[in-house]
Amino acid sequence: MDPADLDWTRIGAELDERGWALTGPVLDAADCERLAGLYERPAGFRKTIVMARHGYGRGEYRYFDYPLPDLVQRLRTGLYPQLAVVANRWAERLGTAGGFPDTHEAYAARCHAAGQLRPTPLMLTYGPGDYNCLHQDLYGEEVFPLQAAFLLDEPRADFEGGEFVLVEQRPRQQSRPEVVPLTKGCGVIFAVRDRPAEGSRGVHRRILRHGVATIRAGRRRTLGVIFHDAT
Repeated sequence: MDPADLDWTRIGAELDERGWALTGPVLDAADCERLAGLYERPAGFRKTIVMARHGYGRGEYRYFDYPLPDLVQRLRTGLYPQLAVVANRWAERLGTAGGFPDTHEAYAARCHAAGQLRPTPLMLTYGPGDYNCLHQDLYGEEVFPLQAAFLLDEPRADFEGGEFVLVEQRPRQQSRPEVVPLTKGCGVIFAVRDRPAEGSRGVHRRILRHGVATIRAGRRRTLGVIFHDAT
């Protein structure tokens, strides 16, 4: 599906309400297999991270190098314009600097001017016993406030466990967890670091972190689409 054809009215409303939204089906089975197969060709990636070596969890991921594969590039540039509308709305509500441009090309130029030159879209792969600790994908001072992840395998058919988890920190309250019901070819769009929310004292900032629960069996692969580049 062309990202422009997604239900952006619903997605925008859900992002405003809770900081995440499902895209619905975006990638077909052939797209998922094509993307998953890229992982076996390291020449297309700039860096491989073995998570256990850094205390990130267990599993492995690789950052794509420029030029990005065509499908990854189309997702990044196709999702961005509607997300920039949400990002600017959030910045206005929080009273922070926004002014995110209309196109990802223009936003990438801003990242590069800030010294963030390395691409951040990535592929993640998990096997039995693997997991991803709660974290935020921050790579420099320039941060686009939303990102996306697309599941490339089918829960309960290709793997067991491995739920995508979001935890939101709420002022003067206990943190709230969410288990996101992803299916193969579907994506979740979510806050990178924080989001605005209404409270009894007006708009406040809620901090979010995301991770992946332990894989009990099988293999789970994911495409992550992050819009800011890295230093």
